[in-house]
Amino acid sequence: MVEKIWFEKHWIKWLFWPVLWPLSLLFGVISQKRRSAYQTGKKPSYRPPVPIVVVGNITAGGNGKTPVVIWLVEQLHKQGVRVGVVSRGYGAKAPSYPYTVNRDSDASECGDEPLLIHRRTGAPVVVDPNRSQAVQALQAEAVEVVITDDGLQHYALQRDVEIVVIDGKRRFGNEQLLPLGPLREGVARLAQVDFLITNGGEASGDELSMRLKPDLAVNLKTGEQKSVSELSNVVAFAGIGHPPRFFDTLQLLGARVNKTQGFADHQAFSKAQVDALLKYGDNVIMTEKDAVKCRSFCDDNWWYLPVSATLPEKAQQIIKKIIEVKEHYGSSSS
Repeated sequence: MVEKIWFEKHWIKWLFWPVLWPLSLLFGVISQKRRSAYQTGKKPSYRPPVPIVVVGNITAGGNGKTPVVIWLVEQLHKQGVRVGVVSRGYGAKAPSYPYTVNRDSDASECGDEPLLIHRRTGAPVVVDPNRSQAVQALQAEAVEVVITDDGLQHYALQRDVEIVVIDGKRRFGNEQLLPLGPLREGVARLAQVDFLITNGGEASGDELSMRLKPDLAVNLKTGEQKSVSELSNVVAFAGIGHPPRFFDTLQLLGARVNKTQGFADHQAFSKAQVDALLKYGDNVIMTEKDAVKCRSFCDDNWWYLPVSATLPEKAQQIIKKIIEVKEHYGSSSS
């Protein structure tokens, strides 16, 4: 229903418009006042002693922020920069906060995306609904740059570089604020950020085009790698912001998929749920984000498909900007 109202020109939106439009106006007023309060100092905001890079979006749901965070960490590592990552750990509940992620952490305690980022990059990752506290905890790791996974609207934390990730296919839907549309902030906000990255679809204007490049499918139990096209009688599922994106990728790779099943973003899974899908095929394949939640109870016919962000050469301007900010911090403290 929400998809039809937000992203499709469906007649049903007119049934909900009289109710949702006033709520959308109210949301806009409240969010603007909140941001203004932080900007004017009426509400306190935290200025860390290291540069903060925010990777966020102006729409609700997943747009591909996590692959961008991983790309940034890897690129900065190549430049010898010590990077830390913070996240609120959406959908998880840690024993205490701030929570430092390790390879053996449970996704139910830290969140699937923070666990994925740590396992892929080895960078220190700290989870806390209060991102300022997470940043303070990272200072013990002597990081030189902190990247926050999401948090564009978390104005209690001051930032130096803002990156917005855009879903290249769905864009901004009907361009209305929540709950009438998918926007957390109006599209005018895009003119105020440093970089725009478009995931899939066609980039426009100053947007940097990103593609998610799939690797070989990896067996959760054994680590064996295979081309997706080598797997027979496949059942695919995805608990991400827009599951059809994953299923389209499998089709392009020549996968023989008998059934696809989408779940809510950050969905927690049980072995019984996955086993139930296998009545439609012999192998099950999932996203890497889902795999971090299933590894502890997987069977040897469970696979995941890792993807990596690829960006054009001009995207190195992002890395250059971050390093310039880092050097400015260094000169200011000396």
